[in-house]
This record gives sequence, C-alpha cells and structure tokens, in this order.
Amino acid sequence: MIPQCSIEKRYRIDRREVWYLKFVLEGYPGVAIMRTLDPQQGLVVLHVAPGCEKEVDMIIDDLQKEMHIELVENGGGEAS
Repeated sequence: MIPQCSIEKRYRIDRREVWYLKFVLEGYPGVAIMRTLDPQQGLVVLHVAPGCEKEVDMIIDDLQKEMHIELVENGGGEAS
C-alpha cells in the first residue's frame, strides 16, 4: 500500500538491475516503496516516505557508483 503523502521519484535503470534496486530498498524499511512502470525500459517509480527524501537520495547516489540510475522525473509533490 502506497501512502497518499509520499513523494514520487521516477528513474530509468538497466532493466537487469530492477531486482537489485528493489532488494536494496527493502533493506531500508519504511523509507520508500518501488514499483516497476516499464520493465522493458527499466522505468521505476519510488514512493518516498515524508522526511526520507535525503536518505533515498543518499542510497541512489551510492548505487550510481555501481550501476546506471537516471532521474527521469521528480514528482516533488504528493502521490494521488
């Protein structure tokens, strides 16, 4: 279940790495929920819990050292 006050951040990653990103995020319970929007293009959305934006940014920044992660859209607002 996605909280209504979450922040959406959309990323494009190597489609072979979708499972890895999800695995890493599951190690940080309550921080973000990931959904795959387009598995062929590696398009995912993170629903970031309020107050966890900096933590998610740090996780993504660290993962960018290992894999390609491109921010394609930053919703910035609340998910509906």
